[in-house]
Amino acid sequence: MKKQFKYITAILGLLFTIGCSEDFLTKQPLDTINSSNYPKTADELVTVVNGAYQPLQWPKLYNLRMWTTDIMAGNSIVGAGGGTDGIETQNMSNFVTQPNNAGVLDLWRGPWPGILMTNIVLETAPNLEIDENIKNRSMGEAYFLRAHYYFLLARFFGDVPLITEPLSSDDELFLPRDPVNEIYDLILSDLTNAVQLLPAKSSYSQENIGRASKGAAYGLLTKFHLTLGNYQEAIDMATELETLGYDLNPNYQDNFNPDNENSQESIFEVQYASNGGYDFWGNENQASWASPFMGPRGANFVGGGFGWNQPTQEFVDQYEVGDLRKDVTVFYDGCPDYDGKQYQSSYSYTGYNVRKFLVPISLVPAYDNSPLNFPILRYADVLLMRAEALNELDDTSSAEIYLNKVRNRAGLPDIQTGLSKVDFRDAVLKERRIELAFEGQRWFDLIRVNNGQYGLDFLQSIGKTNASTKHLLFPVPQIEIDRNPKLKPNNFGY
Repeated sequence: MKKQFKYITAILGLLFTIGCSEDFLTKQPLDTINSSNYPKTADELVTVVNGAYQPLQWPKLYNLRMWTTDIMAGNSIVGAGGGTDGIETQNMSNFVTQPNNAGVLDLWRGPWPGILMTNIVLETAPNLEIDENIKNRSMGEAYFLRAHYYFLLARFFGDVPLITEPLSSDDELFLPRDPVNEIYDLILSDLTNAVQLLPAKSSYSQENIGRASKGAAYGLLTKFHLTLGNYQEAIDMATELETLGYDLNPNYQDNFNPDNENSQESIFEVQYASNGGYDFWGNENQASWASPFMGPRGANFVGGGFGWNQPTQEFVDQYEVGDLRKDVTVFYDGCPDYDGKQYQSSYSYTGYNVRKFLVPISLVPAYDNSPLNFPILRYADVLLMRAEALNELDDTSSAEIYLNKVRNRAGLPDIQTGLSKVDFRDAVLKERRIELAFEGQRWFDLIRVNNGQYGLDFLQSIGKTNASTKHLLFPVPQIEIDRNPKLKPNNFGY
């Protein structure tokens, strides 16, 4: 599916009266559209669906902001060039965030263009006389993507405007925030529809393998129910997913190999072009930012090497002896060479750099052409979610089976038997921290367990003393409130 994304700009220009430009991305998200140019053929419908995926690729979401939430969650520091480089992320991670924070603005604005695209698909597709398979798949993708975008907004901001149809210039464009419970109702409805309409991943051709599938919908439903504390429902959804042929890759590193993308462990990932060649700072975002941004500064390991996202000593200390994931995930003094080069702790303020997302300069010399996809859902994540849910329902002995699958792949022995419910929960959360490190999952784990108290206790324990209940949600950006006063009141009195 990678090559399809490069055709998105044309359809965005067709649909939006203001076109697809950086100016568009920084305007009020609820843009007017020209309904006379809605898709009328199967090919046009598919192109609009493809457009709904593109915001996932942008730095407002998975190309930067999502993985920097691990910095806020205490796994790492900004690093970078020092001074004000990444100051918005520094402020977020130090819990001195204000409503004018640029990173928060990115996370607020990132999902809305995708939601608009999905609403166009869901309004248009039912009335098109086209192949039913294309119609159903397109609607299933739209339901899945809309649910995914709203799930991000709900967890970051709580109450947000609930928009289920494309807005035109004749509509009221400045809407109030709707209760988060109503957002969650929509997410559940959308994912239920997606399960019914989407094909299994195994039925996709190689050209379409990156599209949302039935397994992706079941996987997101598992995470949705776990987040809301619906443990039996989470187990049920994980059980359905497990019938679809997913499995752990034999080697943990296989999940971060450009030659092994969309593998048997991959449930859903952001697609980047194998041969990008696009403007790194432009709208296309066909090249991943992870490798050039996280590559050690001054090391000449990767194209770019901006030195962001440097793991902390406390994080590295969490690895058990013999954990095979350590050498895949982080650089440290004395670690295996990278592309024939030796790592030096002086490359980083902390003595560590992230390794798992890097693409060597010998393979991709240019900083703006990194092809590695970014994982959103992996099968290991689902196994650990199932283990957590089983434990919460007092079936710890069954939960051990799923936790041990992940541990054994990492070269670790089975977890100690006989742990209490609380101790086993802590063991699963630690395993999730290590297994999913720097994939943008840790922050959501911190804020969902025990209504966020788990996260606050952890953050306080590592010296982030500014963290308080106020910070479990982000503020609605002030620039958006200035344009739309109906978004008031802000979260927790920001």
